[in-house]
Amino acid sequence: MKRRDFIHNTAVSSAFIGLGGLSLSSFNSAETKHITILHTNDVHSYIDPFPANHPKNPNMGGVARRAALIEAIRKENSNVLLLDAGDIFQGTPYFNYYGGELEFKLMSMMKYDLATLGNHDFDNSIDGFYKQLPHATFDFVSANYDFKNTVLDGIVKPYKIFNKNGIKIGVFGLGVALEGLVDKKNSKETVYNDPVSVSQDLTRILKQEQKCDLVICLSHIGYKYKDEPNKICDVTLAGLTKDIDLIIGGHTHTFLDKPTVLKNADGKDVLVNQVGCYGINLGRIDFYLENNDAKTSKSQSIIVV
Repeated sequence: MKRRDFIHNTAVSSAFIGLGGLSLSSFNSAETKHITILHTNDVHSYIDPFPANHPKNPNMGGVARRAALIEAIRKENSNVLLLDAGDIFQGTPYFNYYGGELEFKLMSMMKYDLATLGNHDFDNSIDGFYKQLPHATFDFVSANYDFKNTVLDGIVKPYKIFNKNGIKIGVFGLGVALEGLVDKKNSKETVYNDPVSVSQDLTRILKQEQKCDLVICLSHIGYKYKDEPNKICDVTLAGLTKDIDLIIGGHTHTFLDKPTVLKNADGKDVLVNQVGCYGINLGRIDFYLENNDAKTSKSQSIIVV
């Protein structure tokens, strides 16, 4: 959907996709609550839109357009979470010159709620990442990176819980294996742990102990690997865990036309989504909940910025 059509059509499209023809008025009862999840991944320091003569992405992307879309959606629904699945850094001269300061300041202006770390967020070393944190008004989560003996110890938490209109939303982060991707001098004493076992523990905590109504995984482990079928990815993670409602992915720069719907270990639906890279797309997932625990429907759309 092009930006010029989005604002006009979004209320209609988000109400009808996957809802069996129900009108927007069907969700006006006090028992039904509407939560909108917006997300990005692998923006890689792309601040400006692509030039008009770009062969693949002419006039696409750019922080200003994304900010305008986010503002329009927040006017439509006040119960919005804005999330990023990592690799905020590295890709344009903005990062080379400012070291991540500009990226964090702009994300703060757009009022991001939470992000996880990608492998390129270590490119100025863990100390360089830490240096830029005062410019971020949002938090970072990563459950399978153990930062115990680093400057991020106690700063990057495994998960965070939000309350939106009485709905408890637990969000946890996962990162890709650092070996072969990140120089040891940059990650220092960061320890990578198995994302599957970590996710199994975290979902139990968030669902059973913390009583979260929605559980979201911010993942930077990759959507799927055709040449490495045994490598852990979002698709396999979905099937090996339970109680995750949505996996927001990154790392593989996968452009999905719509979220993938998979079955978890209990045979229940889990959504997996990723919106490519460079801020070209903004992901949107709408949840409608009755009595806080019955997800009656989900609508999905990918917005071209």
